[in-house]
Amino acid sequence: MIMRNNVINNYENVEILTKKRVLNYTPVVLENKRSRILKLALPVIAGLSTQTLLSLIDTAMIGRLPDAKYALAAMGIAFLATWAVVSFFSSLSTGTHVLTARNYGSKDYEECGNVLNTSIIMGFIIGMAVSFLVVYFSYQIANVFAADNIVGRYAGEYLFYRFMGIPFFLITVSYRGFYFGIGKTKVFMIAGITASLLNILFDYSLIYGAFGLTAMGLAGAGLGSALATVVETTIYLIFSSLRKCRQKFNLFKNIKYKAGIAKNIVKLSLPISFQSIFTLIGFLLFMSIIGITGTLQQAASQTVLSTLFVSFMPAIGFGIAAQTLVGNKLGEDNIAEAKQWGFETSKIALTYTIFLGFIFILFPKIIIPLLTSDSSIVEVAIPLMRIAGFAQVFIGIGFVLANGLLSAGESLFVMLADVTINLFIFVPVAYLFGIILNLGVEGVWLAMPFYTSLYALVIFLKFKYGKWNKYRP
Repeated sequence: MIMRNNVINNYENVEILTKKRVLNYTPVVLENKRSRILKLALPVIAGLSTQTLLSLIDTAMIGRLPDAKYALAAMGIAFLATWAVVSFFSSLSTGTHVLTARNYGSKDYEECGNVLNTSIIMGFIIGMAVSFLVVYFSYQIANVFAADNIVGRYAGEYLFYRFMGIPFFLITVSYRGFYFGIGKTKVFMIAGITASLLNILFDYSLIYGAFGLTAMGLAGAGLGSALATVVETTIYLIFSSLRKCRQKFNLFKNIKYKAGIAKNIVKLSLPISFQSIFTLIGFLLFMSIIGITGTLQQAASQTVLSTLFVSFMPAIGFGIAAQTLVGNKLGEDNIAEAKQWGFETSKIALTYTIFLGFIFILFPKIIIPLLTSDSSIVEVAIPLMRIAGFAQVFIGIGFVLANGLLSAGESLFVMLADVTINLFIFVPVAYLFGIILNLGVEGVWLAMPFYTSLYALVIFLKFKYGKWNKYRP
């Protein structure tokens, strides 16, 4: 009996001790996960935030030109047109990122280098072709979406200069995918911040004609961005030339275009390319619908969209972290832990977007005047920002879990979900509320919460309940 009681007591002690360890272990594990997520995400957020800051400063500089109404409307069209073309080909980063993350997770470092080399060669060739076509047809592209001849001319001038830098931009896209995949997001931060700060200097000089240069207006912003892209490419080349990186990944010794890797990059990237182009066509249609309500409303909407990207870009940063972490774990054939990393990252992103949403909703009268001194634009933009503040709360979940699905090879599903919701719900609802129901520009913007919340829900359900296979590119 004594022996039996001792065994029971020992068992109970072990059980209590085990429970204590489990209770103590869980917060530590969560803390370590959050620390790793933030270590990956924060440099990306910093780099992307400077790009967002650049967009806001550009808007503020353009908003202070004598013909701000036309220039801001042109900037909105040029920005979305640039985003459409650039996003179609910058998905090259997605394929490069996923393949690099998988190979890095399985510790095949030389193959990571092969992915980078192949991606750079692809990017440069594609960039040269795209640059020639868009520069040549820049004014025709702009006039398709401009409701005013002056707006079309300004937008065309911006596109003409901006796309001269596309070959360099696509090289940086390849480098981004590589450094994201190996978890060295600080390299992106350094390159992004340096290029963005110089971009601001270039834009100021070229827009207003500072330091003895000729004032170019909106066209100067396009040229400034092209020059900054060359700087960013140079920074990436310097980092990849460092001995530690060069030797570990066998870079620059035997640069070859590998058709098998290129095929896998295209397989992963192409659906995202079509997603980008169709989704951005949706946004161009959104801006065109706003244009029906008036040029002033279009200018105000561009101001709000520039601010909304404060939320978009950091959400993408958390998405990059999720894509790297999920990809690394899938490279180790650990699907369960890959899902855990995705959900944990989405929780952090949601906290961020909720906080920022409250700022947009509560303080538009402080934010908008920072971007334009035109009181008529400010008056129209204030209620639009409140709507955008509510809509952007859902952006974090959508971006993060979508990037996790990309690492699982679900790029086709992500594309179909986004394109379907954008073109068949977002755009029709915007037209219904704004034009048919005659609610004006505020009615058009009311479609935005429908888009962001429904997309987040569909992606969440797929990530949680979808069947994950041990995808091998």
